[in-house]
Order: sequence, then C-alpha cells, then structure tokens
Amino acid sequence: MTPFGLIYINKRQKLKNLFTGYGKNKMSVRLLSKKYFFPFLMAWLFFSWSIVLAANYNLKNLTPEEKQVLFNLREERWEANSRNILKRISTFRGEAGITVKDLKTGWTFLHNEDQPFPAASLVKIPVMVACFKAAQDGLIDLEAGYVLQRKDKTGGSGLLRRMRSGRVFTFRELVDYMVTESDNTAANILIDKLGFDYINRVFREIGLKKTVLNRKMIDFNARDQGMENYTTAAEITSLLEKIYYGQCFNQEISQKCLEVLKRQKINDRLPRYLPKGVIVAHKTGLEKEVCHDAGIVFTPYGDYIITVLVHTWGGPTTAKNFIARLSSYFYQVFKT
Repeated sequence: MTPFGLIYINKRQKLKNLFTGYGKNKMSVRLLSKKYFFPFLMAWLFFSWSIVLAANYNLKNLTPEEKQVLFNLREERWEANSRNILKRISTFRGEAGITVKDLKTGWTFLHNEDQPFPAASLVKIPVMVACFKAAQDGLIDLEAGYVLQRKDKTGGSGLLRRMRSGRVFTFRELVDYMVTESDNTAANILIDKLGFDYINRVFREIGLKKTVLNRKMIDFNARDQGMENYTTAAEITSLLEKIYYGQCFNQEISQKCLEVLKRQKINDRLPRYLPKGVIVAHKTGLEKEVCHDAGIVFTPYGDYIITVLVHTWGGPTTAKNFIARLSSYFYQVFKT
C-alpha cells in the first residue's frame, strides 16, 4: 500500500506538507483540494471543488535536498496559477476530463480522470500503436503499398479524401497521415487491415481497459445505434507515459510512436499559447460536442503530459480555446 501525506487547500488555510516516505528511493505526497473560493466579477460567487493532486517522487536521480527544492518550486508555481486553472474549469460550459503529470517528479493534477468520453480521433493514438505492433508481429508490412480507392474515402479531417483514386501509399504513410493530419480515410483503411478484434486486443495488452474501438471514423450510423469509441484522460496519459519511457511494448515501438506524434500538424489547442520552439508530441480529437488534445510537452524545466478531454455544448471554438488556455496555465506551473 502506498502511504500518502495530505495537503488541504482552501481560502483560509496555507499549504501544509505532511510527508510519508516509503522504501529507499521513493516518496509520495497526495494533495487534496476542497472548497476553493474565487472573487470573480461578483464578491458572492463561490465554487465548491474537490480536486485531487498527487505527487510521486522517484529519487533515483535526485538527492533529498534536490527533491525538496523541486517540490517547493512546483508547489509555489501551483499556488500562483491554481486560481486561473480552477476558475477556467469551474466556468466551462460542459464536462472535462483532465490529467497533467510531471515526468520528472510524478506531480499530477487529476480532474474526472476516469470518466469515459467519446474518443473522437484521440483513439488514433492506440490504433497507431496497434499498427506498429502488427508490423513487429509480421501481420502487416508497413512498406507495402496500398492503392487508394474511391470507396475508401470518408468525410471529416484529412487529405486522402481529396486525393486521386489509384494513388499508392505505403501503410507507414497511412499511419503518419492518420496521426499528423488526423486523416479519417487513412484510419479506416488501417482499421480494415488489422480488424477490430486485433486492435482492441492490443488496447488491452497495453493496459487500456476503458478505451475501446467499436466503430470506424465518421460512421455516424453506427454511433446512432449506440456503437461508440471511448477513452479516459487517465488511460491516454498512461499510454503517453509508456511511449515516453519506451515501455509501450518496447523501445522501438515507443520511439516510432513518439516520432509520429512530434510531427502533429493540428496545433490549435495544446501548443497554441505556448512559447515558440516548445515541442509538443500530441494528438487531437474533434467531433460533434467533443474536443480533445493530449500530448507530451518537452520543456527546459522538465517534460510533462497533459490530457484534456472535453464534452461541450458551447461549440468547437470555445472548447479549443478552453484547452489552449489550460495548457498555457499549466505550462506556467512547470516554468521554474
């Protein structure tokens, strides 16, 4: 059992650290926030919150003194930016599932992290993993050519639907299009090639229990019949963490996934308000009433994962701005 220290945060109480160590190289702290107050436009406006923050410290490369300094810096930056973050979440018209994890210290912000959301194109991340796993298993040759046919073309995002029928693409190119351009035609070709059973089996093998592929992209008839693709913020974050550490089956598959995610061309959410030059390896998702982005942010202050899943009735522009603003606020937490 992991022991936890508790930190209660509210208007009248300052942060108080209660550390409980375990093992030789590990320490864990759990941060629990309750009843945040925000003076927003009117003095009477109160919000009631239950936000959980967790920090899990691996001290393999940090001395206790360095660990304490880093924790204090993270804590100070959280205190300085929590007002904007929590106010943004409180006033959002819709539901959000959010996880943010510091890959250097394990400091984690959680909000509705286990709530299933329609996955939209975010499901293309584990589908990409399945493609590279199938290649390693000898089930698909990524260098083999596929002839694009008229019947393959589907609506929504992507470039292939506008390309000439008869054009040949390698399966590796289709994987790249599926992720970097969020190409639905490429995704559906790959789903047909591997099959739902194989893809969902790979999902389970990499620890995804609530993430499931039940239909192809833009198959709204299937969706209307109750067949939907689902995921959670926690599971996408866990998958990205495996990719980051080379643990998504193995280093080779992990590295290939990371390289594709770094080539993402849809950058109107997580990277939108970040400083120029900050690398974000990420994948977006967008369908009616859902808007997502999840990725690994590489910074001079330490790398972190941020996953934001949104179900909203306010329209895609509002949702995209919500994700972009949250991303910029959390970047400030890590800017030490």
